[in-house]
Amino acid sequence: MNRIRRRLAVAAPAVALIATAAAALAPMTAAHAQSYPNKPITMLVGAAPGGTTDIAARMLAEPLGKALGQTVVVDNRSGASGALAAVATKRAEPDGYTILMQYSGYHVITPHIQKGAWELKDLRPVANVLTAPQLIVLREGVPAKTTAELIAYAKKNPGKLSFASSGNGSLQHVTGVMLEQQAGIQMIHVPYKGTGPALQDLLGGQVDLTFGTPPPFMPFIAAGKLRAVAVTGKERLSSLPDVPTATQAGLPNLDAGSWFAVFAPAKTPQAVVDKLTTEIQKIMATPEFKKKAAELGATADYMNPQQLQAHSDAEFLRWGKVISSAKIQAD
Repeated sequence: MNRIRRRLAVAAPAVALIATAAAALAPMTAAHAQSYPNKPITMLVGAAPGGTTDIAARMLAEPLGKALGQTVVVDNRSGASGALAAVATKRAEPDGYTILMQYSGYHVITPHIQKGAWELKDLRPVANVLTAPQLIVLREGVPAKTTAELIAYAKKNPGKLSFASSGNGSLQHVTGVMLEQQAGIQMIHVPYKGTGPALQDLLGGQVDLTFGTPPPFMPFIAAGKLRAVAVTGKERLSSLPDVPTATQAGLPNLDAGSWFAVFAPAKTPQAVVDKLTTEIQKIMATPEFKKKAAELGATADYMNPQQLQAHSDAEFLRWGKVISSAKIQAD
């Protein structure tokens, strides 16, 4: 008993020191949250300019900067199916001055493909911003006006059609593989470093079709330069009322929607996350933001950090099964 008492006596100063440090840290954290932000914030984007991830970031950056009283700078770090931006966010100082606009395909698919670079636990959810189905989009010159005609042409010409994606293992890539499996066709996959470069080659005729969320394609569909033949969601888009869903087009299992959300480094203080998510929610509730999202074929779909965490965890498991069954691997 005396030995135990002596050990407790030795340990007591250390315990007191830890308690003192914790007590000192609490007001520092509160002070940091109160003064946050006092300098510009960098919003990393794991895709090239022109894609929906980039569009979502720029839609949010200006009003968020005004709400916080500091500039929010969009920094595109495309490459490695979003891993470059995710790793940069993971390694950034967790002080709220580096955040990430994350594309769901990168978030729930890339970790399955590029194991070890980063994990979901490395990023802290802040808020979901947009959700959108994918479109099956054809270039001018492809002899098909419907999904049925596309499939019929592909069956008569195996390996002739090429489809672009924003990278190996991206959601577009996986969706293309799902279409091949469900329709019994064979196409050539051409990966790019983001939707922007893929779109340019689609318009230029270097590839025949692609899959992706509506925002970057809408102006070209309206101008007749691209043709959307199906929506990979459960409902038609109000902005494209004549384009059927994949189910209506005869592909009931081609359900591949996307979401675009803000994340921060894992150890970002709760008070900072709270401030960010509160301001984002206010911005997304404005008629201007909702209207802009709808015009782009997307939905302003706010999720708080807890909801986003649960959603991303479920999506990670869901797409992991798809990737495993399709045997998709890194380059």
